This record gives sequence, structure tokens and C-alpha cells, in this order.
Amino acid sequence: MKNRADRPIGIFDSGLGGLTVFQAVSRRMPEENLIYFGDTAHVPYGSKSRETVTRYSLDVARFLAGKRIKALVVACNTSSALALNAVAQSLAVPVLGVIQPGADAAAAATSNGHVGIIGTEATIASGAYTAALRARLPGVRVKATACPLFVPLVEEGWWGRQATTLVARYYLGGLKRSGIDTLVLGCTHYPLLKGVVRRIMGPRVRLIDSAEQTALETERLLLDLGLRRQGGRGQRRFFVSDAPKRFLKLARRLLGVRVGNVELHAFD
Repeated sequence: MKNRADRPIGIFDSGLGGLTVFQAVSRRMPEENLIYFGDTAHVPYGSKSRETVTRYSLDVARFLAGKRIKALVVACNTSSALALNAVAQSLAVPVLGVIQPGADAAAAATSNGHVGIIGTEATIASGAYTAALRARLPGVRVKATACPLFVPLVEEGWWGRQATTLVARYYLGGLKRSGIDTLVLGCTHYPLLKGVVRRIMGPRVRLIDSAEQTALETERLLLDLGLRRQGGRGQRRFFVSDAPKRFLKLARRLLGVRVGNVELHAFD
């Protein structure tokens, strides 16, 4: 493409959860060309080591860079927590994660200065959200809880199952008793369980989904760099590293995302 603004935005996640970010970016910037990659061969990232997550993230990032993207959105909290710097250093385009936008939104939302975070084991262990929140809001009290079964439940499409509700009650019990008024859904899969989480936490706890804030930050970045595409309707492409038919089925049935064709790219 002669015009750099016409180049696509790359978005990736370990599976289908990052489609929540994809949807937010697509709604906010329908003119932009988007390429989504779900690393379905390696989902979930959240139970893996920093070295492994970094290796997987770099593989996907370099693949997308080969598609001549103009920016990359790491729509995976675990990858954002453990591999964002490595990815940013390896690419010649701007790279955004989802943790800082989510932390900013939570800091702005809390009234009592007591914020909860739920995420994968790796994201919670990294302390990335706690550090980002305290940098934005010194003195904030943070209670973080790992919810490792949430991602596989989402990837199975078990959103309305009783088993999911039982697991959520187990994970969220301590957070509900802790007095938080804001809860960060610190994994892009978790907004798909928002209904279950809201029923358990109650109406007084505000749920923070970083997808919309990430889309806003992406638009700001493109405007600052003069890379915002103008006019027309952008193209959408989808890649996965395994099981494209399953990804297509779940994306359509559970998210309502209009996915025409899912292309397979398997890593060695």
C-alpha cells in the first residue's frame, strides 16, 4: 500500500477472547483495515511461563508484521504483562497492550480507592495491573485473584452453564467480601462472562473491560502519528494457528462477530 494509513492494524490474542478488543476497535474505527490472529494452538497463555508466552507472542507479532501492519494491539493481558516490551522492541511499528488502558479506566472509576483485579495466573503473578494502578492512583488498595478456569470455560462456550457459575462463585467470594467498588476484568476472555460476574458481585461493583479504552488509545495513537485511515469501509481478516472451523463457529455463535473466512497459519 502506497499510503501508510491504509495499512492494517494487527490485533492478537491467545484465542477468541481478543475479539472483544477487535469488536471495540472495529466499532470505533470502521474505516480501518484489521487483521486478527488467535493463537488457538497454544491457548491458554495464562498458565505458561514468561519465556513461553514471550516466544509465542513474538511468533505472532512477527507474522503480523509480515502483513505490513501500521500498529499492533496486543489484545491479551498475559502477553501484555509478560511480553509487551519484547514485542515492542522486535517490531518497527507502535505496539499497544491492554493493561495500561484498563488500569487507567479503573483508577478513574473507583470512588473508595479499593479495586479488584481478576486475571490469569501469569497476569496476576506479574503484578502488572497493581503497578499500573498505583502509578496512576497512589494509595489505591488492590485485591487480585487468579481465575485460571475462566479462559477454558469461555473457549468451550460454557458461558451459561451451572458449572461456570459455581466456579465464578468460588473465585469471586473473597473479592465480594473485600469491599471493592471496581473490578478489572483482567483478561480479554472475561467480558464474555460479564453477566455471571455481575450477578455474583452485585450492582454496586463497577466492572472494567479494557476493550473500549484500548480502542480509544489506539485511535489516539494513530491520530498522533497521522496514520488514521479516512473514508470507506475497512477490510477484516482472521488468522488462527489451529482449528479454524471451531474458531469460526464460536466467534459467530457466541460473539456475533461477522467472520467470513478464517485462515490457518501454523507455527513450526
